[in-house]
Amino acid sequence: MSGSERKPEQRPGKVPDATIARLGSTYFAWVRAHEDLAPTFRGALHELMRDAGVNFDRVDVRVKTWPSLKAKARKLRADGSPMYPDPWNDIKDIVGARITVLHSTEIPAVQRLLADQFEVLRSVDKAQETRVAGAFGYGSHHLVLRVEEQSEGLEEFAGTVFEVQVRTVLQHAWAEFEHDIRYKRSAGETLDPQVDRAFTLAAGLIELADQQFDQIAEITSPREEGVAGLGDAADADLTAETLPGILTILLGTRFPISRAADYRFLLELLRIHGVEEVGDLAELLGAADIEAVSNSLDYPFNPGQVRLVDDLLLNRFGSEHIERTWDAGNRPKLRRSKLTRRLATLRGEPPRE
Repeated sequence: MSGSERKPEQRPGKVPDATIARLGSTYFAWVRAHEDLAPTFRGALHELMRDAGVNFDRVDVRVKTWPSLKAKARKLRADGSPMYPDPWNDIKDIVGARITVLHSTEIPAVQRLLADQFEVLRSVDKAQETRVAGAFGYGSHHLVLRVEEQSEGLEEFAGTVFEVQVRTVLQHAWAEFEHDIRYKRSAGETLDPQVDRAFTLAAGLIELADQQFDQIAEITSPREEGVAGLGDAADADLTAETLPGILTILLGTRFPISRAADYRFLLELLRIHGVEEVGDLAELLGAADIEAVSNSLDYPFNPGQVRLVDDLLLNRFGSEHIERTWDAGNRPKLRRSKLTRRLATLRGEPPRE
C-alpha cells in the first residue's frame, strides 16, 4: 500500500471518537438495566456498617453521570496517549460510594469490614500520600472493590467494580469546601496563594481535631465491667440511651457499640417480645445462645451489639420474630428477606423466601 493510500492515523492528543461512542452505548444500556443500583448499593453498605457496629455518619452512593464519565474518558497522559484506553473497564469509579465516620479510629474497622465482604483490587491512603509529599491536605482512604457472589444484599451485582471513599466528617467538610473553591472557579482564573495557605492551615487543624475526637471517643467508651456491674439495676427499665452501656456490661467489649440511632430500633424489637427490663435482657444474652448463633451464622465480620441481639431474638422466637418485626426500620422488604435467610441458616434448613 502506497503512502497516499495509508489509512490516516489517530493524531496524538485526542481520544478516538469511536472509543467515546462505544463507551456511550455501553454506559446508557448499562444504566437502563440497573436503574436501582445506587439505592441498592447504599442500602447494602448502610446495613453492613450498622450490623458491624461501625460508628458511621452516613453512606452515599452515586453512578457517574455521562458528562462526567465522558470528560474523564477523554483525559490524556503527558505524552498525549489516552489515560484510559478502554474507558469502560479502566475507569473504576463509575459506581462511587462514600462512607463518612465520626472519628478516624473507625476508618480501619470500615476497611477490614469491606475487605471481608468484597474483593479489594486497590487501597490507597490519600492522607498518607499527602504526608509523604510533606504537606497537609486531602485526607481520605480510597478502595477499589469488586462485588463477590457472597456479598450480602448485592448478589445480583456480582463482578461489579466500584470505588469507596472512607473519610471522617471533618475530612469530608474540608474536601467539599476545597473542591468548591478550587475547581468551580471561572476558566483561567488563578487562585490567590493566600487561599492555598489557608487550606493548608485548615487541613492541619482538621487533622488535630480528628485526633482529639479519637481521644474523646476512647475516654467516653463504656468499659467492660462484667454482669456483676449491674448491681441492683436488674429491674431497671431499658431505654435507647442506656442500652449501649448495659449491653457493654453484659457482653463485654467483644461486640462493637452500634450507632446511637440504632438503639431506638433495637428497643422497639425488644419491647415487641416483652424484653423491657435489664434482667430480661441479661437472660436473653446467654453465653450458650451467643455461641450457637455465632457458630451457625458464621459472621463474616464482628457483629455490632444491635445486630447480635436481633439475631438472638430471631434464634429464640423464630418465625414469630420475623412476622412481628419485619416492618421495623427503614427497609421492611429487605429485612423480611434477610431474616428469612438467617432463620433458615440457624435452623439448618434450605432458605425459604
